Amino acid sequence: MPNHPQTGSTSRRRHHSAIVRMAALVGSAGLVLAACGGGGGGAGTESASGETCDKAPNYPRGPVQLVVPWAAGGGTDSVARFVGSELATLLDNQVNVVNRTGGSGAVGHSAIANGRPDGSTIGLVTVELTMMHWQGLTELDHEDVTPVAQVNSDASGITVRADAPWNTAQDLIDAAKKDPGKLTASGTGRGGIWDLALKGMLIEAGVDPDAIRFVPSEGAAPALQELVAGGVDVSTASLVENKTMIDAKKAKPIGVMAKKRDAAYPDLPTLAEKGIDFEMSAWRGIAGPKGMDTRIVAELACHLDEIVHGKAYQGFMKKSGFGITWRNAEDFGKFMTQQDTSKGQIMKRAGLAS
Repeated sequence: MPNHPQTGSTSRRRHHSAIVRMAALVGSAGLVLAACGGGGGGAGTESASGETCDKAPNYPRGPVQLVVPWAAGGGTDSVARFVGSELATLLDNQVNVVNRTGGSGAVGHSAIANGRPDGSTIGLVTVELTMMHWQGLTELDHEDVTPVAQVNSDASGITVRADAPWNTAQDLIDAAKKDPGKLTASGTGRGGIWDLALKGMLIEAGVDPDAIRFVPSEGAAPALQELVAGGVDVSTASLVENKTMIDAKKAKPIGVMAKKRDAAYPDLPTLAEKGIDFEMSAWRGIAGPKGMDTRIVAELACHLDEIVHGKAYQGFMKKSGFGITWRNAEDFGKFMTQQDTSKGQIMKRAGLAS
């Protein structure tokens, strides 16, 4: 991480960083405390490219709220808390991680969109922002937020029990085609990202999207338990979410819906390698309310550039098994627009759009 000549002595910053990291682990409200809360203390920090991050000299003027649309303890929450801790250090300011759950992500995303556009409210938006309105869950979409940066993405995996007779994604698809409706899959709620992954894969393979029946679950973890217990045949959640049972040899991955192979599973082929041109990923990124001051967006994006390309974040994500994808504010905005269009098309074909 680059030097911070304008934010105090080296010992002070080390002490400050330790306080921030400890505070990130305390309390369900996720209060992340900076040693000094005066705001603007990160003026001397630089992005990974050496760019000075002092874009909005009077920002922040008070505590920053980082909204998480999903429950504490999950993958989105853990990424948010790490980013919040690092951001508190660079801003020399409080960053309070707040979980706002409900409505399949609609409640938390609405809280982000409806905040004041002065940078006091930001949030970790997820792929569901480009899906919920197609399902009629909310009128909210990606145009109701200001993109700041994408920080993560994880591709859908195809995971089956260790003793399952299928060793490739094509084996599974052939079995579904031969006996439609016999096999079952899970990984999330009805119409969620992993439901869409399953149906999109089947459609692209020329098979009826309901050839493998999707069984709704409260998330990837309970779906994985059902998988190893024999309650369902397939999980289409990300490989990192199924890692515990894969490592325990109780489940095996037979494919991944990504452009390239997963570094953690280098021998696992992508769908494209099996002739099925389909990808599906869950992603996360920082965004704020619509109409945010461009200088504040630039400062936050600069700090996030430093965080995402720093050793601490890289190590945390590798240890946790999460994938790292970086897009700046402009590219993240374009990406969300593309995602919204493609998600709508797939959801309509799969019968998941209202």
